[in-house]
Order: sequence, then C-alpha cells, then structure tokens
Amino acid sequence: MLVGILLCASHVFAQTPIKFQLDWRFEGPAAFFLLPVEKGYFKQVGLDVTVDAGNGSGNAVNRVASGAYDMGFADFAALMEFYGNNPDAPNKPVALMVVYNNTPAAVLTLKNSGIKSPADLTGKKLGAPGFDAGRRAFPLFQSANKVGAVNWISMDPALRETMLAKGDLDAITGFGFTSSLNLEARGVKPEDIISFPYPQYGVKLYGNVIIASPKLIKENPTAIKNFLEAFTKGAKDVIANPDAAINTVKNRDGIINVELEKRRIKLAIKDAIVTPDARAEGFGSASLPRVALMASQVSDVFNTKTRVNPDVVWNPSFMPSVAARNIFPK
Repeated sequence: MLVGILLCASHVFAQTPIKFQLDWRFEGPAAFFLLPVEKGYFKQVGLDVTVDAGNGSGNAVNRVASGAYDMGFADFAALMEFYGNNPDAPNKPVALMVVYNNTPAAVLTLKNSGIKSPADLTGKKLGAPGFDAGRRAFPLFQSANKVGAVNWISMDPALRETMLAKGDLDAITGFGFTSSLNLEARGVKPEDIISFPYPQYGVKLYGNVIIASPKLIKENPTAIKNFLEAFTKGAKDVIANPDAAINTVKNRDGIINVELEKRRIKLAIKDAIVTPDARAEGFGSASLPRVALMASQVSDVFNTKTRVNPDVVWNPSFMPSVAARNIFPK
C-alpha cells in the first residue's frame, strides 16, 4: 500500500504546470483547449494545464512574452506584428502550430445598408476595436477588392454588433463566427446579414496559432511536444463531436448559450479549421511561402518598425507526426 501511495505521489508531483492564455472569452472554439484538460489528455502526458480566458490576440502575445503565461492562442498576424515592432524584445513568443488555417476575419453588414459588394464599402462608416484582426488587415482586403477610403469608428468589443444592429455603423470587421452570431443575439435575422469573409475575397492570411515562450521551448521542449500531442488528440474529438465538446465550455462558464455556442464552434470548424487549405497543408501545418508572404504583408500593412523575418516567428518542429495529425473527417 505504501509503495502504491508513493508511486501515486511521484506521478502527481511529476506534472509540469503550463499556464495557457486564450485569445478570447470562453466561447465555442475554446473547447479545443478545454476538452483535453477535462478529458485528462494533458495529464496523461505529464502536464498540468490551466486555461484562462483572454481579451484579444495582442494581449495573449504580450502575456506570453512577459512570462506571465507559458503558452497561448493568438492571431498569427498579431504575433508577427509583435516581432516587427519589438526587435529587441528578449522573450518573443514562437508560433508552433496552426489551428485556424484561414483567418476567420470578415466584413459584415446588413441588407438595409445597401452594401452588396466590397466596393460598396467605399466612403462608409466601419466599426471595430482598434486591435481587431480584421480591422488591422483591412488594407489587404481593401487592395484586393478595390475598396476606396472608409471612415473608422473605434469602440469596445461588446458594442460592435450592437452599433451595427442599431444603424450607427454601415459595417463592421470581426471574426465571422463571432460577429454573425452576436448580431443574431441582438435580434438581427440571419437572412439580413451580409458577410464578406477575407479568405473568399483575396486575403489568404493564416488565423490563430498556438504560441509558446522561448523560455519554455529552451528549458522543456518535451513539454511542448507533449502539449501539442494532447491538443491534437483533443482536437480530433472536438471535430468529430462539437456538440458534446461544448459541455467543456459550459463547465467553465455556466451562463453561455449552449445552442449558440454549438453553432459557433461548427462555423469555426467549417470556415477556419477544416478548410480546403488545411486539408491540402495538413492540420497544424503552414506553407513556408504562405508564411513568408504573410510576414511581408504584415510588415507593409501594419507599418512595423522592422521587417518580420518568417524564419524566426514559425517553428513547426515540435508538432506530432503527419499521421497523428490526420484528424479531419474523410
């Protein structure tokens, strides 16, 4: 009996703590990280993972860079911008695995705005928080679709869809699977929403990636590999049964609208995760030419202090094997 207790105790103490920072609140897509926690997948590989809600990709990058968090989930463009503007930062996080192969960013408007195509956005009043990924990358959308100058209004994220629904804005930028459902929650009928998803309108940016601190990479590369292995195992479960996965989000935030979050996670899977590009490149992977092009675009559009070097911002060497990442439904 004593031997068993000691073995059990040694197993508990062997767990490596990992603090993980999400990009946003506990909504549907958070299940990709909450499910492997709840099912014990991280524990099985020796990790004690704590997942915290976030308030934007930029903040997720900053918190990992500061050492407050070991790993995080953030928009790849936000990470690249950090590199471009902080060339001397001692602890620049590194992207290890792509989750959103296509950016979920979109321009959304309502039928009564009279906007029927991207070109109709010229001269219109657009709204989004200053840090919004879609707003930051809008010049790329603008160029690809020959949109003229627009007028930007900044606001708190919680007010974005409300202002559009009330008619205070002509259009907004945001993640399609977030803003469309938020508009519905504010009484807008689905058939009255018009969406221009960036990937369908000439903007082929990667979306969110898993990032890690250089300290963790240097001191415990095994923990990194184990994290990505357990995450991939959990991602397979989420993609196979997103309805059930939402229970893990409900367990963290009891006031979520379960049916709404089921729809949100399914939209995220369809529009950002299990996409034609992701099937071609493989779950978690990134095409080096695409990464290089994106680094160049971020440098230009975000007007960074220095050019972003794609060779240092992306490190796929810790990912599970191609076979282990073959998790998409056939």
